Amino acid sequence: MKLLGTTAAYVLVVGVGVAAPATSGSLPSGERMLGHGHAAVEPAYNADTGGLMYLLTPTGAPFPSVSNSHAQSPLYLVEYPPGYSGTLNCMGVPGNCPDHDGIVAGVATGAMPSVYGTDPSAVPGHDHIADPPGAPDFNIAWYVVEVLWTPAAVEADAITHLTTDQQIQDAVDAGYAIKINLGFAFNCSVVPATTYWRGTPVG
Repeated sequence: MKLLGTTAAYVLVVGVGVAAPATSGSLPSGERMLGHGHAAVEPAYNADTGGLMYLLTPTGAPFPSVSNSHAQSPLYLVEYPPGYSGTLNCMGVPGNCPDHDGIVAGVATGAMPSVYGTDPSAVPGHDHIADPPGAPDFNIAWYVVEVLWTPAAVEADAITHLTTDQQIQDAVDAGYAIKINLGFAFNCSVVPATTYWRGTPVG
């Protein structure tokens, strides 16, 4: 997926950039393209179980999604601050998801500079957390909610790897995180791991 920032809004499209390599023996990280660029696949976490899953976005899908708000499900994008270590779904700026890494890092530095600093290139990356097929609110239209850590989380040394929506809500309830609805929805589907590993790292 690709986020293009403007002063008025953030726009999601699918695009091409440079990706760092990942192997099937490691945690997956970065976008991969299928069908000569006709679809992008990215890793994500199952919001119910915290297990890995994979999201495919066709490059020709309408954007924003033409869907009723009742037919949309949240896709959480958890942004981690400088100093955090670990493999994330998308790493670095421009990183291995260069079509949106910098934009969402810019949201973090703009909204919470006391945690993320003012340099988006210093932000280590983010994860995607979404509802799996069969969940009560699963849909193929997703609205993107960025999750940012707060100064309280830094002070309490409470920044940890979040992989479920319950963990996100617990962090928000504790005052350790906030949610920012980026104001758009897009279409994607959940696909098997083999689909991701068949893809070509972007770039």
